[in-house]
Amino acid sequence: MRTIGLGLVLALAATSAGAQVPNRTALEKVVAERHDQSVRMLQEWIALPTIAAEKRNVAEGAEHMRKLALDAGFQQARIVQSGGVPGVFATLDAGAPVTLGIYFMYDVKQFDPTEWQSPPLSGTLYDRPGEGQAIRGRGAVNQKGPETAFLAALQAFKASGRKLPVNLVLVAEGEEEIASPNFPTIVADPEVAAALKKTVGVFIPAASQDADGTAGITLGAKGAVEFQLIVGGETSGKYPKNDIHSSNYARIESPAWRLVKALNTMVADDGHTPTIDGFMDNVQPLTARQKELIAQRVASSNEATEKKNLGVEQWIDNAGFQAASERFLAMPTVNIQGLVSGYTGVGGKTVLPGRAEAKLEFRLVPNMTKDEVVTKLKAHLAKRGFDDVKVVVSGGYGPNQTDENSPFIQAQKRVLDRAKIPYTITPRNAGSWPGVVFNGAPLNLPTGQFGVGRGSGAHAPNEWFLIKSSNPKIAGLDETTMLFVDYLYEVAKLGRK
Repeated sequence: MRTIGLGLVLALAATSAGAQVPNRTALEKVVAERHDQSVRMLQEWIALPTIAAEKRNVAEGAEHMRKLALDAGFQQARIVQSGGVPGVFATLDAGAPVTLGIYFMYDVKQFDPTEWQSPPLSGTLYDRPGEGQAIRGRGAVNQKGPETAFLAALQAFKASGRKLPVNLVLVAEGEEEIASPNFPTIVADPEVAAALKKTVGVFIPAASQDADGTAGITLGAKGAVEFQLIVGGETSGKYPKNDIHSSNYARIESPAWRLVKALNTMVADDGHTPTIDGFMDNVQPLTARQKELIAQRVASSNEATEKKNLGVEQWIDNAGFQAASERFLAMPTVNIQGLVSGYTGVGGKTVLPGRAEAKLEFRLVPNMTKDEVVTKLKAHLAKRGFDDVKVVVSGGYGPNQTDENSPFIQAQKRVLDRAKIPYTITPRNAGSWPGVVFNGAPLNLPTGQFGVGRGSGAHAPNEWFLIKSSNPKIAGLDETTMLFVDYLYEVAKLGRK
């Protein structure tokens, strides 16, 4: 049997964490005995990618998520239709006075197998020098690895015949990677909404540890809106219906240039400051406390390593690390994800494109909303005569934010404090998840991303998640599982909502 911990401070059966969890050692033993089963569970999940943008494994992914919930001990789990990719709703009644909400995403981003060192759906186990054994695969860290660790914690309770200290409400979706266009419909389901109202808060399992073992508590996340701008024969008779000979550009409008001109109105000449009319009106600046939290994070981070990992040599305006970090979390963005028009193969091809499309996203900060920025974008383009530029919004939601002093967040702090795991508190994640659906009206619940463990490569080739850590300061799969056990017992102390 593999011994959990490798000296890791998470293995605290005889210390304060053990005192918080009745007979923690017994659960720890079960987790270790089930290690191989937990890895296989993750590998099988990686092998079944639900990709909303491609409508891939829509029904299969939802059914697999439903079975995972039932196997973990949820007494009921059903598929909830959304108008798009379905969600899954599950409940576990432990007869406890406190109920915890959990958010899962079971979908993943697209991938190109030619860019990977091993097949992206294989869940390959391999050695990461200086870190230990990891698993490589699409969804490994975002978010199937951390979610598997949480399910493994529930499996350990089930295998040992022990009741959980809290009741659970699970809501999972298969469209997070396309900005959750139908998730509000799932949460608005009467049975789902009624169950969530009984919870003390909702969290998403996350792998938050850095290479030095420092974990993170995140108080919120930016919102996101994904959309496309389209110009071409489908939007106006000024443009050809198909690609035609480029000589015709002397007498026929170019949709590609028209799109470029429209895009150019959306940011300043510096290339990054948003200039959409009214876009910045409701932006809430960072508070003094939030800047302090960012400074603490900066002090514990290595700027050179961060730049190296990102493949850059300087930040915008050659700013210092603190200023760049503040921009990272406080600045809303208008980002071009991709531009598609005409011929993009080898060499040239003398065509006038019949269509041009830009794929963009907004990142939103408090107090911005999805509906506000979409309305302002359309008004901005109309004011400048771009009535031939079609706006297609494919998904989106606003930012979420939870108070640092919320009992929900304080419980996360206590778990890490008892485990003697150093951590920083981040005002918000610069990435996005649809926590606002829980955090905003009508539920108004605290939310958070929480967990330990380590991984990287979300949305990129060779995505990975640590399985067996060789660093005593960093959690592997089993240690992460046991931290979720500790967290469940800590949440049980929060009292009935």
